[in-house]
Amino acid sequence: MVERMKGISYEPHFSVGLLEGATSLCDVIDNHIYEQTLSEKKAFFVADLGVILRQHVRWRTHMAQIRPFYPVRCNSSQGVIEVLAALGTGFICNNKFELELVQSHGIPSEDIIYSGVCKQVSQIKNAAKNGIDLLVCDHEAELRKISRSHPNAKLLLQVSTEASRQDNNLSMSFGCSLKDCRHLLESAKELGVQVVGIRFLVSDDCKDDQVYTNTISDARCVFDMAEELGFKMKILDIGGGFGGSDTQLELINHAVMSMVDQYFPPLSGVSIIAEPGSYFVSSALTLAVSIISKEVALRDCQDQAHDDPSANDEPEFQYYMNEGVYGSFACKLTEMVITAPTVQMNTCSKSPVFSSSLWGPSGDDLDLVMEHCLLPELNIGDWLMFSHAGAYSVGQPLCTSDSKAPPVFYVVSSSDWYEMQDSGVTQEATLKNFSLVPYFLNACLTDAALSIPA
Repeated sequence: MVERMKGISYEPHFSVGLLEGATSLCDVIDNHIYEQTLSEKKAFFVADLGVILRQHVRWRTHMAQIRPFYPVRCNSSQGVIEVLAALGTGFICNNKFELELVQSHGIPSEDIIYSGVCKQVSQIKNAAKNGIDLLVCDHEAELRKISRSHPNAKLLLQVSTEASRQDNNLSMSFGCSLKDCRHLLESAKELGVQVVGIRFLVSDDCKDDQVYTNTISDARCVFDMAEELGFKMKILDIGGGFGGSDTQLELINHAVMSMVDQYFPPLSGVSIIAEPGSYFVSSALTLAVSIISKEVALRDCQDQAHDDPSANDEPEFQYYMNEGVYGSFACKLTEMVITAPTVQMNTCSKSPVFSSSLWGPSGDDLDLVMEHCLLPELNIGDWLMFSHAGAYSVGQPLCTSDSKAPPVFYVVSSSDWYEMQDSGVTQEATLKNFSLVPYFLNACLTDAALSIPA
């Protein structure tokens, strides 16, 4: 049997498995679970790079006039960065690690925005040294640091509007208010720092296209203030908040472009950009985790006892997994909804299900991944698959740990690969950091040999 490729995302050069014939993503996951069962049963991701391509095509179809800039903190795996870079996406970086990662893929400095509103002086100097001129700023102390450490910086003022505050679930708001913009612009003028545009923050769960129309009108006010002071404004960043449905993209594009035509006509020379993060990666990655411990307790059903007296006798299971909120489920700390998992086991479709809670391995009370989900009874060593696990799951860990982050195994179907080539994305010209290798299943997992070309 031909030895199958290994795709590890944390190496400069990595492999991508080419799926031919009837091989599916489920087959790939089962294959890796089989391998892990023979070893240490470590969690892992499987990333379908074709999903990112299809999301890009949808963006280009429905949001053609708005250029995407991808927030690297959403998912910093090598394959994601490589494909988005090849597709011509810009990048939003939040620290030195992300800057170096993006630049290692040959991204021009003008396509990188250095975010973070409380940057260290050393980070600002590092950006200047590497030719990263587009920086985000929202208060005077940061402005003065930038003026001393990066004289050639071109600032995007991060602005908080009433619309974005209403959409923000956090008690604190980032960004200067409209009434504070003039003072910040006057300070920038006094310090000789260029201001070239503004940036708005919109949360990932935004579902109201009115937020974007309010943002455009507020942007016009700030642009007018800046132009009165002699700044040449040319970038408008409308933020994130893109769920991904075609209907939502069409609504947002219609709302934004109708306002842009009114307030920023083509002759103004203003470029409109946005920050789709989860949009690109959420559905591209599946996370497989193993059950490492199990507890059984009687449910506290006092509130339900009057409806069903027998409910008090039904067990509730607490399962502990080899990944938690301090690792691959970090999105739980941002209040993102985690999709209920599926079980990788041979169970009857009529097997009873029980109220279950899923915990990470730390033993911390905050390490609760999911509660009150319905699952069949599981055993230690069983596997769960979390789809839509690509956002805020791969990147720098939230805490120091002796264990390594789960590896990412990359795959792409032959049809998606040919679609990439038709789009002008070729391995020789732009995808220089990965090797495309035919993917072979372990012989014990298939009854018939797959016909995969060499």
